[in-house]
Amino acid sequence: MTDTRSQRERMLAGDEYLASDPELQKENRRAIELCEQYNSTSVTERHERERILKKLLGSVGEGVEVRAPLHCDYGFQTHIGARSFANFNLVLLDVAKITIGEDVQIGPNVQLLTATHPLDAERRRAKFESAKPIVIGNNVWLGGGAIVCPGVTIGDNTVVGAGAVVVEDLPANVVAVGNPARVIRTQ
Repeated sequence: MTDTRSQRERMLAGDEYLASDPELQKENRRAIELCEQYNSTSVTERHERERILKKLLGSVGEGVEVRAPLHCDYGFQTHIGARSFANFNLVLLDVAKITIGEDVQIGPNVQLLTATHPLDAERRRAKFESAKPIVIGNNVWLGGGAIVCPGVTIGDNTVVGAGAVVVEDLPANVVAVGNPARVIRTQ
């Protein structure tokens, strides 16, 4: 049986897809243009920044602040809860859904990376991709330069140290550091 789903449908389902698909390229260009608009606004243009962010992202809670520059693949796959803060240079490879809870603190140069590629060299050469969602719980602190890899869930109240690379789920109420990130303390 032939898979008749569009590349977008395949992407949203978490299956392998081709990012070079014209529909996906159009959505990616839209996100890039909105990021450029957002990044070129002044912090004094608060209402304009909020308008662009709400147009770009899937949902934005009240009191969210994201400092420019911001970069994302699609935007509509990212959801940020109320009162969350992201410092400079947040990278959202939101091929799959990224859910950021309420009261989250995100340091500068943090990367949330849902995209992944096949290990098989031929499939990778053919430009296939896939993705796994990321979930960041409420009241999480991601230190500067932290990287959260595809498919990771971070529990409520957890602290991820600066420069940590999170490759596996982290439970609630812990401190995790290092590469790969490991729990060093329970709160």
